[in-house]
Amino acid sequence: MDVEKFQASRRALHGVAELLLAGPAYARDGDIRLRPTPGGFGVWSQPGPRVEGVQLVAGTRRVPLGGTIQALADAAGVAPRTLTDVYADGAGVGLADAIEVDPEAAGLLALALADGDRALELFAPDAERVLWPEHFDIGISVDAEKTNYGVSPGDSYEPWPYAYVGPWETREGEFFNAPFGAARRLSDLGNAEAIAAFFAQGRDLALR
Repeated sequence: MDVEKFQASRRALHGVAELLLAGPAYARDGDIRLRPTPGGFGVWSQPGPRVEGVQLVAGTRRVPLGGTIQALADAAGVAPRTLTDVYADGAGVGLADAIEVDPEAAGLLALALADGDRALELFAPDAERVLWPEHFDIGISVDAEKTNYGVSPGDSYEPWPYAYVGPWETREGEFFNAPFGAARRLSDLGNAEAIAAFFAQGRDLALR
């Protein structure tokens, strides 16, 4: 897949996650958390609005992901809301921005989130796994270890989906290859079990 096409689709999906899922949920109940759902992602309390493939699903409505964010909101019967008063970062997508989502890119992103969710469950079954709309990554924070673990569908650091281990304090060594700790492309790890093993290795090294 072309990296620019994937990045454009990821940004579009990130914008939908913020403005049409997390934003309205925050207006309703003060909760910005999202979670992976079959074929995509959705609001924390399911059943509820979600993205499935290249469609926005809201109740009985299934709206193809295309056109402006505002037009999508109108078609889905959703009241969009920004989260600029909640956090500083984000997708940088506005209501008047037109989006286009490639089906292959949407599938790759959904698979990354699903594998990340499963890997985190294997690694730390009691931890709350959250897809955060700010950085659009699914992760956990283990306070006792002072370390974050998760999977990102890509960002300015790495264009492709990757797993990360982020100690709260700087760690040295070959394993820690990223400014925030350690990162590995999901394409190099292969599956949820391998991602969980990467988390476990990171935990062992971070705690030394």
